[in-house]
Amino acid sequence: MSDNNEGFFTCKNMCWMAGALLGIAVFLILSGNTGMGTILAIGIALVVTVAIAVILRSLLCGEVENTRESATAAPAAASAPAAEVNKSDVSGADGGSKSEESGKESSTKTSEAAPAAEEVAAEEEAGEAKPVTLTAARDSGADDLKLLKGVGPKLEQTLNELGFYHFDQVADWGAAEIEWVDSRLKFKGRIERDGWVAQAKILAEGGTTEFSKKAKKGK
Repeated sequence: MSDNNEGFFTCKNMCWMAGALLGIAVFLILSGNTGMGTILAIGIALVVTVAIAVILRSLLCGEVENTRESATAAPAAASAPAAEVNKSDVSGADGGSKSEESGKESSTKTSEAAPAAEEVAAEEEAGEAKPVTLTAARDSGADDLKLLKGVGPKLEQTLNELGFYHFDQVADWGAAEIEWVDSRLKFKGRIERDGWVAQAKILAEGGTTEFSKKAKKGK
């Protein structure tokens, strides 16, 4: 049987043609020689035609159809790995580009965050901390801050404007508070150089210092 599976002379058509020829032969034999009725002879001939065609197809056409299916499946199977490879290549390229973009974004964010971190560090390194201030002197009245060595009328006014009116406020200053106040005075370093904190502790407790004695006599 021809293995051509296209056009008119296919294996399937050839089987049906063979079955039809045998069916016609059976019809002629039954209707002519046996005197059987025409309708019955036609029925038997159709059964023979279908049976013969099916048997021939199963015996002869199965190999041809399987061969065609194998030939059709082979190119599809061959193209599948290539498609998978191309997909993996594309996904790999996309993944690489995305990772590069995310890396650039993270580096940009890090560079943007760097100045803020430096500013915080600078403030911590400076050690500045605002001391406790008052909006006005207590009811007992402001202390005479000019009793501190190096404090004149103008400097006393500056200290009042910053919120300092009493000796006990100055006595509580630590290194960080001193830095905060000193950065707001015209003459830097005077607080530690003249010993304001030690003098203020004595004066806050009602004591006197050598400078305060001279200052009072000068008045």
